[in-house]
Amino acid sequence: MREFAGAFQLLKAEDGTKDQSYFLHRLNQQQLAKTLFPLAGLYKREVRKIAEAAGLHVALKKDSTGICFIGERPFKDFLMRYLPGQKGEIRSLDDDRLLGEHDGVAYHTIGQRKGLHIGGVKGGKNGDSGDHDAWFVARKDIASNTLYVVQGHTHPALLTDELRAEDLSWVSGEAPHTHWVYTAKTRYRQADAACEIERVDADSCLVRFAEAQWAVTPGQSVVVYESRVCLGGGVIA
Repeated sequence: MREFAGAFQLLKAEDGTKDQSYFLHRLNQQQLAKTLFPLAGLYKREVRKIAEAAGLHVALKKDSTGICFIGERPFKDFLMRYLPGQKGEIRSLDDDRLLGEHDGVAYHTIGQRKGLHIGGVKGGKNGDSGDHDAWFVARKDIASNTLYVVQGHTHPALLTDELRAEDLSWVSGEAPHTHWVYTAKTRYRQADAACEIERVDADSCLVRFAEAQWAVTPGQSVVVYESRVCLGGGVIA
């Protein structure tokens, strides 16, 4: 974070592998005015050395994985405590063939490959023809409780060059200029992708990417950057 031209800017961390700006993009000026990020300019290895010199036992603690507040356990197990599953059909988006059964659409995300249990054969788990490209979740129909899948990582249904974002939140309090070249990401740890923003109305906008993005997921956040500065973002519609 830094103060620039009378306003606070949210910056990416020096250590890109630990940067949390994607999750912090909804912070506003009032919140940043009372915030410090003392580790923002340090790499994890440097923090460990400082902790070791201070005699802290966490200096040698193994890095955690997954979501910190649920512990080391499968995310699906956590969701099942709050979102009861309902079995439904898994169908091919291309030809509507029935390929298998899922145990709840809430337990799956766009672009998911593992855990579908329909095999790699074109006909599904028990199919005996076609190639063996993997299946990926391409769409979730909540109303019919149907999971639609496509075959192949580069299937057109998994690629998006434009998205609509709602519930916008900009760090500076003002929307970025339209039709300027920025970068954005639609998921954590994703590489920044060149884009332009087109203002639609007071609380939604269109984000157009220079190259199609993979597995853009409604409900996730799109976060916009100008170099190292996190400008804010919104919820993918």
